[in-house]
Amino acid sequence: MHHNMNMLEILKREAIYLWYYSDIQLRQIFWYWGIGILLGSAISVFAKKWIHAAAEFLGRKIPGIVGLALASALGIASPLCMYGTIPICAAFSQKGVKDDFLAAFMMSSILLNPQLIVYSAALGAKILAVRIASCFLCGIVAGLLVKVYCGKGKSYFDFTGFDSPRDHDTDKNLFLRYVKNVWRNIRATSPWFLLGIALSAVFQRYVPEDVMSRVFGGSKAWGVLMAATVGVPLYVCGGGTIPLLLDWLSDGMSVGSAAAFMITGPATKITNLGALKIALGAGHFALYILFVMLFSFAIGILVNLIL
Repeated sequence: MHHNMNMLEILKREAIYLWYYSDIQLRQIFWYWGIGILLGSAISVFAKKWIHAAAEFLGRKIPGIVGLALASALGIASPLCMYGTIPICAAFSQKGVKDDFLAAFMMSSILLNPQLIVYSAALGAKILAVRIASCFLCGIVAGLLVKVYCGKGKSYFDFTGFDSPRDHDTDKNLFLRYVKNVWRNIRATSPWFLLGIALSAVFQRYVPEDVMSRVFGGSKAWGVLMAATVGVPLYVCGGGTIPLLLDWLSDGMSVGSAAAFMITGPATKITNLGALKIALGAGHFALYILFVMLFSFAIGILVNLIL
């Protein structure tokens, strides 16, 4: 009986600690999550068609590095997930947009969107700037590599079988269209957001700070490599990883390691990989994975050298 009482007291104490850490994290980042949803839905409802029309026009009219930079920027501005982005790119391809422009647009779209930009602001201005710059650069580099590859007369993508993406924003009442989009956004992201909060609380309570500092800290290549590798299995939803990154950065994770994690995570998210495997084929898909790992490692090292 006494043993059972002690166990109950221990469980109660641990539950209080976990709730305390979760409450702190929630207070820190809830408003970023909420504002991100409102902004992301606004762009999806009111600006999505303009962004994609601009991408199609620029993809046919502006070649070279300038076109790739614009493609990468528009990919970041696009609010669609990868399953929505690939059919859009399939339509672009049919209208004459080249593979290098599509690669830059798709790569940056995988890594970042307006909603995730707002979430990431919770990590501080420096981390936010690094995330935007590294994702933008990743899109450009992906486009350049595909341009070199396609210069040999090859096609990088196979969009056979991709239909136009289904448009959920069809309500005739503009306000109701926006409200419905916000609600879909909340339903899609809130479970992963809360899971991220819970995992962060567990890390804070049970993983010593010096462990995280040794694994992810400093400017050594090992920390960047570990962050890039951990990003593969841990990343499920962008909003869900913000609490974890906030905790890890406070425990000594280097900015370069965070940058590597923020590249490999979304780039290898299982739902993104499923769509990309279809559009790329086995060989090009393997090249994509290799590129993601090498770029994330290089950008992590570079960021640590600069900052």
